[in-house]
Amino acid sequence: MFFIPGFLISLLTFPGVIVHELAHQLACRYMKVPVYEVCYFQIKNPTGYVVHGKTENFTQTVVISILPFFMNTIVGLFFFVPGYFSTADSGLDLLLMWFGISVLMHAFPSREDLHQIFQGMKEKKLNFFAKLIMFPVACVMWIGTVGSVIWLDLGYAILMVSLVQMAIVYA
Repeated sequence: MFFIPGFLISLLTFPGVIVHELAHQLACRYMKVPVYEVCYFQIKNPTGYVVHGKTENFTQTVVISILPFFMNTIVGLFFFVPGYFSTADSGLDLLLMWFGISVLMHAFPSREDLHQIFQGMKEKKLNFFAKLIMFPVACVMWIGTVGSVIWLDLGYAILMVSLVQMAIVYA
């Protein structure tokens, strides 16, 4: 395993940070939670953030916290796949693949987002079935988030593009 400073990885994968923060912002707007400040990318920790108002219910918390996972996955694949299957030998196909991988690498929620989900699951008024569904989902996402120190975020990106490749080739 080799070590690359976090700021360098963020710099190389900045489109993923931008898409991730845009997804948070869009989720806030959709859930009618006020957004006070947005930083799409910066070369310091955190590399991006959205400051928003307090959520009123667990649904708002979940949507705002995990929409980036789905949006980054969809957007990442949307750009990677055409680059991968391009028959032209141009720099554009490599650019599309880099963009797609960088977006996929930032799919997992931040630790703070996951903390909000786990806190929300402690609410007594929350439906048992909502807890039953969200707990394993949040745990898997937590593993992906914490596992980024051992390149699990890159592993997720490779897994996703491999699954799409197999689906297209064997369809």
